[in-house]
Amino acid sequence: MSKPRTWPAHVILAAGALVMLAPFAWQLIVSLQTLPDSLRVPPKFTPSWQWSNFVDVFRSVPLGRQFLNTVVVTAAVTAGQLLLCSLAAFAFARLRFPGRGILFMAFLAVLMVPGELFLIPRYEIMTGLGWLNTLQALIAPGVFGAFGTFLLRQFFMSLPKELDEAASIDGANPWQIYWHILLPLVRPGLLALGLLTVMWSWSSLLWPLVVNTDPEMMTLSAGLASLRGQFLTNYPILFAGSIVASLPVIVLFVVMQRQLIAGIAFTGSKG
Repeated sequence: MSKPRTWPAHVILAAGALVMLAPFAWQLIVSLQTLPDSLRVPPKFTPSWQWSNFVDVFRSVPLGRQFLNTVVVTAAVTAGQLLLCSLAAFAFARLRFPGRGILFMAFLAVLMVPGELFLIPRYEIMTGLGWLNTLQALIAPGVFGAFGTFLLRQFFMSLPKELDEAASIDGANPWQIYWHILLPLVRPGLLALGLLTVMWSWSSLLWPLVVNTDPEMMTLSAGLASLRGQFLTNYPILFAGSIVASLPVIVLFVVMQRQLIAGIAFTGSKG
């Protein structure tokens, strides 16, 4: 029996990969060019090997402090998402209480509301709390989300109910069942949610630009956005900073992509 030919699919996938990698290649080329070379028409497709751009970006903005801010915010938001979303998912999947289904559907309705609609209310809350130009203003709105709850709920629902019953017979309360029995079994879902939250929080731009105006309290995305000038933008320095900012997330995704894909694919296996 002859094997099906797979080379056409590989050719198509390779072409798609090259198209997706083209912007990153252009970003790297421009980051190594001089400003006149980056503004040439037609464009110059070879680097000028201007390695000083990667040094100049640290002089243009407090990139080191912004990098630290981004790490702190991303770590705090990810930890909050994993804890709070897993608690809510456990309640919706394993605990029985009146109106659970209706409440869960209303909870998921939040996903259909554009995030921009919450900007003004969130800003008013941060102003009332005196949290403008602080890291907690970046952390608090992101520590819980409807998507994370839905994602982990699918994992909790896939586990057999006999685990809860056996633990209850042994005298375990709901908290002990959640923490000691079920949470270790949904590790793929936790990894998937953690990776998605890291990528989302690391690249978040709109909210950091709205709530923080002090360069020392900005994250990387907001700090790099401040490099855009009104009349002229130094694209080599801007692109160099973008590479520095995106490199940690790219490395994390390459290392953990199998867990991410497996976790996302599993969410549709059980309703």
